[in-house]
Amino acid sequence: MIDASGTIRDLSTVIDDISGRHLSKASVQKLSALNPQSLPAVTGDTRIGPCVGDVRNFISIGLNYVDHAIESNAPIPPEPIVFNKLTSCISGPNDPVVLMKDSKKTDWEVEVAMVIGEPTYLVDEQQALSSIAGLCICHDISEREFQLERGGQWMKGKSGPTYGPLGPWLVTPDELDIQNLDLWLDVNSERMQTGTTAKMIFGFATIVSYLSQFMKLMPGDVITTGTPPGVGMAMTPPRFLQAGDVVSLGVAGLGEQRQDIVAHRAV
Repeated sequence: MIDASGTIRDLSTVIDDISGRHLSKASVQKLSALNPQSLPAVTGDTRIGPCVGDVRNFISIGLNYVDHAIESNAPIPPEPIVFNKLTSCISGPNDPVVLMKDSKKTDWEVEVAMVIGEPTYLVDEQQALSSIAGLCICHDISEREFQLERGGQWMKGKSGPTYGPLGPWLVTPDELDIQNLDLWLDVNSERMQTGTTAKMIFGFATIVSYLSQFMKLMPGDVITTGTPPGVGMAMTPPRFLQAGDVVSLGVAGLGEQRQDIVAHRAV
């Protein structure tokens, strides 16, 4: 928990982890009633892990910004494009990104992810936002050759270990103007992506309602909602991540991430 001064406070005496069973409205209300000053401060050298634990489903929406669809030479989708990232790809916001074996086309994608707080099935858009426990940054790292050139499902290029950094913070929706959040991403201090959730083709409520027509979303499920323009595969010539690169990214109100890109090794 972050207090008003920006100090990180340790919740481990209150809950074992910020996971699905602690993300219901009742649980979040109990956490919000805590006095942060009663909790011990976290030391500055402590690793920050993913902002939600024990994730069971990691659902992704593709081509969900108008300008990203245009740069990808793809038609505006009439319905959300849905695919999965495996939960084994989740890492902390500042952990190294380990390139997949034989990767030549690992790309960057700054995104806003939702974390579900209540069982959600067959809800309309008016009900949908009440299912969201919080929002966070997701770096939807993507190996484009494996995703687009090897046939089958996109998830092959989306699920490498460390290819799904989440966090640092999980922020409740009441703290944010969720459909007006600015996003950015830099590679080696060079700005690559700039965008806003105002340009999403399908907004947060639409995505939750849409998914709930086909599946029962459960507390702790993560749904990442697409990226703005500026990805490496759309450049002329295309540009991809290499060992030694440093990626920084952020979303207004949700904090920032920073990752060193390192050569393949067993993870």
